[in-house]
Amino acid sequence: MATHSNPNTTIDPNSGFCSRSRIFHSLRPNVPLPPPAQPLSIIDYALSLLPAAATTTETFALIDAATDRHLSYSLFIRQVKSLASSLQSLTPLSKGHVALILTPTSLYVPVLYFALLSLGVTIAPANPLSSPSEVTHLVRLAKPTIAFATSTAATKIPSLKFGTVLIDSPLFLSMLDANADSHSRASRVELSQSETAAILFSSGTTGRVKGVLLTHRNLIAVIGGFYHLRSIALSEADEAEPHPVSLFTLPLFHVFGFFMLVRSMAVGETLVLMQRFDFEGMLKAVERYKIAVMPVSPPLVVALAKSELVNKYDLRSLRIIGCGGAPLGKQVADDFKAKFTHVEIAQGYGLTESAGGAARTLGPDEFKRHGSVGRLSENMEAKIVDPVTGEALPPNQKGELWIRGPSIMKGYVGDEKATDETLDSEGWLKTGDLCYFDSDGFLYIVDRLKELIKYKAYQVPPAELEHILLTNPHVADAAVVPYPDEEAGQIPMAFVVRKPGSNISADQIMEFVAKQVSPYKKIRRVSFVNSIPKSPAGKILRRELVDYAQSIGSSKL
Repeated sequence: MATHSNPNTTIDPNSGFCSRSRIFHSLRPNVPLPPPAQPLSIIDYALSLLPAAATTTETFALIDAATDRHLSYSLFIRQVKSLASSLQSLTPLSKGHVALILTPTSLYVPVLYFALLSLGVTIAPANPLSSPSEVTHLVRLAKPTIAFATSTAATKIPSLKFGTVLIDSPLFLSMLDANADSHSRASRVELSQSETAAILFSSGTTGRVKGVLLTHRNLIAVIGGFYHLRSIALSEADEAEPHPVSLFTLPLFHVFGFFMLVRSMAVGETLVLMQRFDFEGMLKAVERYKIAVMPVSPPLVVALAKSELVNKYDLRSLRIIGCGGAPLGKQVADDFKAKFTHVEIAQGYGLTESAGGAARTLGPDEFKRHGSVGRLSENMEAKIVDPVTGEALPPNQKGELWIRGPSIMKGYVGDEKATDETLDSEGWLKTGDLCYFDSDGFLYIVDRLKELIKYKAYQVPPAELEHILLTNPHVADAAVVPYPDEEAGQIPMAFVVRKPGSNISADQIMEFVAKQVSPYKKIRRVSFVNSIPKSPAGKILRRELVDYAQSIGSSKL
């Protein structure tokens, strides 16, 4: 949609804003995508992009950081084909069936994803730590016919039509055996790009867990963009490295981890996986495997900037950290850069509902725009909409971000009401995020619309106060939530994790913030806690803190 090159257009070449339609257009080059009518799965597309050298030179595709087990691209592809063939011959699985996947990260998960998707089976990966009642709810939403799980997680899964396959069983391991005589080649399954590839679970904009329907086309659009624009994203030093090594601390059931996994395989990178996150284990892996690229969530950037542990390890190989999942404050980014001068922060913004792609920074110049999540992604359009009047706003004005493009979800599974509330008739996805574009087309996330604190007649963004709190050398982590107040309606309350050895007081915290904000934004209550509850993507679970604040009462604060 990069129509801004037309001399007769009303699109500003700097911001991408069209004064006539009030739509922001992507400033990226148009990315060539396969014709929508062409039968094509995300797996066939991703593997068609994979450099031939990756499969002929025994380049490693995957490494397990816990066991140091390596899997080459050629063996990975053989295992995918073997598993797909085995599933066709040993199970009634066919195109259109849904498979629930409940397992921690391992070398088997990417093989399982690729095999199922190549058969036209819709994958529905979920957090293996989900409670039995949560799993029952996910099953009710996604309606899987089969599940793939570890022995531990399998006990939570209700009885399914085709049962549960244990991926830590001898049977599953035999299905991966590419040399087994009994395995014939899998019959080719022709797939329309409009068919559902994955159901990824998201809280969406209303706080309830929902199943986001992502098509093969949605994922092809995101992966195609990353593939074709990767030369812009890399610095000269990275271009000299033919097979950069990435470390994944992200859960593969989350949209960020899922699309980054497929992207990594499409470009022939070596991917080091961590079964469970451990901060020092991550540092050891960076040193051991000479990690160059690491997608992370904002809490990890905070930890890297503040931890003394980093000084014990050789992290000189690190070149880029890709940060997404939640807003990253400018000050945190500045602090990180001061400590890691050789590492670039590539920020991005996306939702499960946009297959992870919506905006990102590309290249060294854009990486310097700390505080921004980058420019609108290729083939994408956006509007900034006044939440009260519904008017589409120009640059430098805040409103709800609406986005439209080929990566936008089909809808929510089994929830037409939520789909209609989130997707309008013209294909616009209402993100629920309060944002603005600046005059150069860079997007800034202010906060979630529904999380704004209503103090008297003012709206206070919690994320702004959290970013300030994290600049305090005595603060390891922080979250701000609304607290009911008879006079003001709501007041900002901070939950603070002190750094080890610190005795900073609530009054000192409030004074620190008050010096940097307008009077109506001041923190008016503080509670010290051991940790801030967060989702696997690093988003603060504010509802838990709001409930906790109200349950403990004022006498304990």
